[in-house]
Amino acid sequence: MRRITLPALAFLLSLTSIPCVGAEHTKDSLETVKKNLDARKAVLVDVREQIEWDDGHVRGAVLLPLSKLKSDLDPKELAKTMPKDKVIYAHCASGRRCLSAADILKKQGYDVRPLKQGFKDLIEAGFPKADK
Repeated sequence: MRRITLPALAFLLSLTSIPCVGAEHTKDSLETVKKNLDARKAVLVDVREQIEWDDGHVRGAVLLPLSKLKSDLDPKELAKTMPKDKVIYAHCASGRRCLSAADILKKQGYDVRPLKQGFKDLIEAGFPKADK
C-alpha cells in the first residue's frame, strides 16, 4: 500500500482551487478600469470573504464572496446587486479567486473581466480605500 505524504496531499488539494479552463485575466489596463468605473460603465466586485473585506476594501466596490457564489446563489438575488448592462471587474487578494468567480458569473450572462491585480495592488495603483 502506498501512502501519500502530507506535502503531496496538500499539493493535490490545492489543484481543486485552480480553474481548469475558463476565465482569463482581463487585458484592460487599470487606467481603463478606473475610467469605466468613473463613467459608471462598470462595477468593481470584491470576491474575497467578509473578514478580508472588513480589514479593508476599495471605496465603491461591491462585496460578493466567492463562497456565496459557489453556494448556488439565486440568479434573481444576484441580479439585484449585479447589473447585466455593465462590465463587472472582479478582484480578490491575489487574482485567483476572481477567475473562479468570473466563470460562475459568465455562465449567468455577465460581462466579467477578472483583474490580475489583488486588493493591495489596486490600493497601490491609486484606487481609493474605503473608510472604516
